[in-house]
Amino acid sequence: MRSCEHYRFIERHRPWRDLTFKFYSDGALTIIDNQTGTVLTPKDLKGDSLDFYVRKRIAFIKNDLARKRERYA
Repeated sequence: MRSCEHYRFIERHRPWRDLTFKFYSDGALTIIDNQTGTVLTPKDLKGDSLDFYVRKRIAFIKNDLARKRERYA
């Protein structure tokens, strides 16, 4: 089963993007600009939104590794 974690991020500085990040259990990622409805890639992120993405991705990877260690240890 493919689970998903949703996060919403609103940039504090221009261009004030309202983004939804969806991190899937299989490692897939979807970033949606809520104002335009377009799908973005990590290359499109800058500043605070890029920092938010990197921090959440690292946390996701750490949690995934911890789950795998518990399962296979």
